[in-house]
Amino acid sequence: MSRPFDPQRFAVVDLIRRKRDGGGWSPDEARWIIEAYTAGFIAEEQMSALAMAVFFRGMSAEELDPWTQAMIDGGVRLDYSDLGRPTVDKHSTGGVGDKVTLVLTPLVAACGVAVPQLSGRGLGHTGGTLDKLEAVPGWRGNLTSAQVRRQLREVGGAIVAAGPELAPADRKLYALRDVTGTVESIPLIASSIMSKKIAEGTGALVLDVKVGSGAFMKDLAEARDLARTMVRIGTGAGVRTVALLSGMSTPLGLTAGNALEVREAVEVLAGGGPADVVELTLALAGEMLAAVGVDADPAEVLASGRAMDRWRRIIRAQGGDPGAPLPTALETEVVSASADGVLEQLDAMAVGLAAWHLGAGRVRKEDDVQAAAGVELHAKPGDLVRAGQPLLTLHTDTPERFAAAQRALAGGIGIAPSGTTVTPSPLVLGRVA
Repeated sequence: MSRPFDPQRFAVVDLIRRKRDGGGWSPDEARWIIEAYTAGFIAEEQMSALAMAVFFRGMSAEELDPWTQAMIDGGVRLDYSDLGRPTVDKHSTGGVGDKVTLVLTPLVAACGVAVPQLSGRGLGHTGGTLDKLEAVPGWRGNLTSAQVRRQLREVGGAIVAAGPELAPADRKLYALRDVTGTVESIPLIASSIMSKKIAEGTGALVLDVKVGSGAFMKDLAEARDLARTMVRIGTGAGVRTVALLSGMSTPLGLTAGNALEVREAVEVLAGGGPADVVELTLALAGEMLAAVGVDADPAEVLASGRAMDRWRRIIRAQGGDPGAPLPTALETEVVSASADGVLEQLDAMAVGLAAWHLGAGRVRKEDDVQAAAGVELHAKPGDLVRAGQPLLTLHTDTPERFAAAQRALAGGIGIAPSGTTVTPSPLVLGRVA
């Protein structure tokens, strides 16, 4: 039987100092921090200090597991075992141009699996699925648990925000990390993702852990460590969990923004779209179906148009109009190639920051985003380019933002002499189960 929460049991400042100085917390202390933060006993500035201490000092499994469990226990844990079909969700750790969820959810739902796709908002330089879908007129992501359950029964898929009843500590901490420079931390990322995913009640989970300049994890070893941490937490909680490691040094697809990415996702659902988006979508779909034992060919389902039909049903079920025109920016500016040659580098972080400066992301947690802001790519590494040829188009409603976006791109575009061979890196870099 768990001990009743005692706000005076530990001294917050002592816990901050100990972690700051490289010490550890007991399981009880780690759990108490989350309980106290959820109850409002730990102030935002104190939690900011705790998050920064964790950012630099990390957490052991003995600290992280009770910390994560306290996040789960602070709210409800849903159960979809009565749906009559298996459930599976997917989560990406965040990248630039990553609109895969928009295609993957209707695709896997069209294969006969229920997909309670819990999604978030933009964090740092990366875009959020909810921000993207809110570019669709009328669409809303805030559904009650009962509404999600009904939609899963009737449509097979739902893309929703975490309700206030799911991991409430994470709801507060997620926004705090975005504005305090504490996003790129393995224990904070792992506990944030896994607390919500376990609480949402899915039977299986596939993780897309991004690796590269535009990801929170910059190198493969670091990304593999994050993947192993999350797979361990998920498996320990009884959720079948597997992770793919995928490259994020170049933006995924040809757009980074909100409405721009929705438009590209619809192109993929219609049988077109960039090859890299299609490749990663099918790889993740295959893992999701395998995790729940469903024998279906996602490539065939995508080609058949059934995924597009399911997309329209999901959008309509959540109040959106799948046939309505998407927002377009009031202003655009072209970035041109500086020389003839081969595009050797198009840095994902540079493009992500440019999109953020244009209005696609947030400076403060209470900020709105511009639906039409972002970056459109006209070439990818390995393409031949000519001097003066458009490489990127910047989109925004506020043209005074163009200068900051251009500065973000400085050094992020590399053109090699003609004849240079640019070998693209594999998109899927590994698997952890």
